[in-house]
Amino acid sequence: MDYTNLLHNSTGKKPKVGIIGAVQGYGYTLLAQIPKVKLMELRVICDLQIEECLRVLKEVGYAKSNLVVCENKEQIDHAPADAVLVVRDYRLVLDCGITSLVECTGNTAVSADAASSALKRGINVYMASKETDSVCGPRLNQLAAEHNAVYALVNGDQPRNLLDLYSWAMLLGLEVVAAGKSSEYDFVWDRETGLLTYTDGSGASEALPQMQDCWRYQGPETLAARRKLLENYTEVISADLCEMNLVSNVTGLVPSTPFLNYPIAKASELANIFIPKEDGGILEKTGVVDVFYNLREADEASFCGGEFIIIKCENEKMWDMLRAKGHVMSKNGKYACIYSPYHYMGLETPASILLGDLMRIGSHPECRQVSVLSGIAQKDLPQGTLLAVAGHHHAIDGLVPELLERASCGDVAPFYLLNGKTLIRDVKAGNPITMADVDLSDLEIYQLYQQGLALT
Repeated sequence: MDYTNLLHNSTGKKPKVGIIGAVQGYGYTLLAQIPKVKLMELRVICDLQIEECLRVLKEVGYAKSNLVVCENKEQIDHAPADAVLVVRDYRLVLDCGITSLVECTGNTAVSADAASSALKRGINVYMASKETDSVCGPRLNQLAAEHNAVYALVNGDQPRNLLDLYSWAMLLGLEVVAAGKSSEYDFVWDRETGLLTYTDGSGASEALPQMQDCWRYQGPETLAARRKLLENYTEVISADLCEMNLVSNVTGLVPSTPFLNYPIAKASELANIFIPKEDGGILEKTGVVDVFYNLREADEASFCGGEFIIIKCENEKMWDMLRAKGHVMSKNGKYACIYSPYHYMGLETPASILLGDLMRIGSHPECRQVSVLSGIAQKDLPQGTLLAVAGHHHAIDGLVPELLERASCGDVAPFYLLNGKTLIRDVKAGNPITMADVDLSDLEIYQLYQQGLALT
């Protein structure tokens, strides 16, 4: 997209941004970028750790003299119009004169309440908490339409970046066979030393010279050999499935399998892998979302958790020309891979806010609960077991995530509604957590989920 019209914005409008959950990870990268964007201004941030908020704001360049801590609406009303406000209570954010709310707590109860309340007041919402959108994205998109507001996922996270790539393909009339992303970390193999490193921050390496035997892709058997070599590093990651859940709900693409395929592959191989089995690939069906582990040499660029689509090549002469230019195509010439090897977190998000506030781009009223993220018991779980989301991958101990087509999901409970819930009956290993296994009736977000299911 050409952003020149935004750069030359003459409307006089300037988004005033409020951020909930603002000082770590994604929120930090957004805070650091906003001062560099001339067309918007930060009005308020909310976090339980006020002192940490103040420290981070000063660290990224905000003047101490312009930071005002507010404990209630009266203090907000008396604060200078150009001050950056800092609050503990997320409900106060909506009283600060903002046009745009960015929600990045990952707390489904907080983010669902904040988002629905903002939309009902005509405040645009930019959702970075993928956990919340996986549960009630369909209803939040509808609320936006009902109240003349924008509800949008954010650039900088893979779902919005992949949706942008997918919509580009739709605009051009391309047939998308599969859409997906690489998982967060790479497998990096040094051919000179034989060392294999999984870039998860641990820094650990393993001597694996036998990788040479399956380095060149020959077919699905190559993937099986790689999987056997690296099985101690692989897992089904709830954050990955959650992100593909979001894409599925907007596009109508369905999960390739309940646990997704996760082949260990190089970017140059994707057009040979995410294609139908009858053409030499791994897909039982097309029109799917999926995830892969990126494999590369030590001196090759990372895929950076980026996004890809696999499309059909329908004009042989045209694609022969494109193959000659180096584009990634299948050996049989029937498919191509188009990819964006990046997601820059909050650095990209101002673009989503400007597109939404100034051009009203980003909402998806067509969003429906196409797939549902659920949790499968890894072992027998007795009545009284407390389920809790924790860790970098937003996992629940004792559960394996599973992404199901809505038509086949039965009465499974959405994965991210299980946080903080206690099992009210025993669940056997291999069974999903269902609505009958937990009591969700006290959750407002559960009501939003049910309303989303009712959309046709």
